[in-house]
Amino acid sequence: MTPVFAHGSLRLYLLSLLAEQPRHGYELIQALSDRFGGTYIPSAGTIYPRLAKLEEEGLVTKTTDGRKTVYEITDAGRAELVAREGDLDAIETEVTDSVRRLADEVRFGVTEAMKSLRADLASAKRQARNDGAGPTPEAPSEPGGATRLESNRALHEADLVLNEFRQQLRADLRRSAASSHVPAATVPELRRQLADVRAGILASLGR
Repeated sequence: MTPVFAHGSLRLYLLSLLAEQPRHGYELIQALSDRFGGTYIPSAGTIYPRLAKLEEEGLVTKTTDGRKTVYEITDAGRAELVAREGDLDAIETEVTDSVRRLADEVRFGVTEAMKSLRADLASAKRQARNDGAGPTPEAPSEPGGATRLESNRALHEADLVLNEFRQQLRADLRRSAASSHVPAATVPELRRQLADVRAGILASLGR
């Protein structure tokens, strides 16, 4: 699975979740899962080290409530969110794009699993028929079936690569705009380079 958050983004996103209300570790994991519609569930090993780092930096505090450790944002943490509001907006866009990409991956996985299941059932049915009636000639495979499956798989993977590229570049541009500015020349340069990439891919396809 491709990375969900860019480097450093999860740390800031956790801070934003704590700005909504104090939470313990499991509640943060559940909140992230909810934001991603269940397509991404971070592990405790992903969450707790980042919480420890936020506490070390004085951006959150923790208190013990029975057997639970509750984390709460500090004034310094809120100031950090205000100072990095542009970065947080970019992360929200990353999350939206990630949800879409993960949903595509899940959908593709389910589709492939269903194809595999149908193939297994057909094979079992054929084997049962052969066992009961003796050898029967195999039906010819559909011409080009394997090639079409490989082509569809490559197309889906290309879609994932394009979505990931769009998400990462969009986040990079938003961060640049938040910290300084994006030069006007960026757009024609992007258009030129994308046209070169498209021409190269079309050439590899023999078009």
